[in-house]
Amino acid sequence: MQITLTEAGKRYNREWIFRKVSAVFQGPAVYAITGPNGSGKSTLLQVMAGSTPISEGTCQYQTNEGIVVADEHVFRHIAYAAPYLELIEEMTATELLQFHQGFQPMSATSSIQLESVGLASAAHKQIRYFSSGMKQRLKLAQAFFSSTPVLFLDEPTANLDAAGAAIYQHLLHTQAANRLVIIASNDPQEYRTASNVLDIAQFK
Repeated sequence: MQITLTEAGKRYNREWIFRKVSAVFQGPAVYAITGPNGSGKSTLLQVMAGSTPISEGTCQYQTNEGIVVADEHVFRHIAYAAPYLELIEEMTATELLQFHQGFQPMSATSSIQLESVGLASAAHKQIRYFSSGMKQRLKLAQAFFSSTPVLFLDEPTANLDAAGAAIYQHLLHTQAANRLVIIASNDPQEYRTASNVLDIAQFK
């Protein structure tokens, strides 16, 4: 999958978050979007994911076969993990992953996913009773095991302890080899495998 940004910009009211971003993200590879807090990393990911409308310029998805993906079908090609994304807290962890499978195919069963992120013992526990770290592990499982060519990760180790951060690194090594991975972070440990780094602070 290839994502091409051309003169992309986003503003809220009269304030520009970023402007004139032109970049090509070609998978399989790991890219990083860096910058200080409030610089627009998360906003750029949301624009690329189609969850936030672009204010100027374009963002185009193209398959490896050269087919342009229509904007309304972009969601089928991406998985997304971020601390600010909400989970359905009335569901158990197993129910959530099985529900998600109705929208995107998964590369492993829910039990294997939960085992991989250390949540096997909480498989039938309602998410409302999860700690913030447990919720982040569940979000990572949902994203990494989605069978999509594109994976967006926004501050992927937020709320995680050392064991959780190690799980993230293992998932990045084992579940992302053939995908386009874009990581928004200001922590070098989160994107140490990135082949290219885009500093969003340069586009103000």
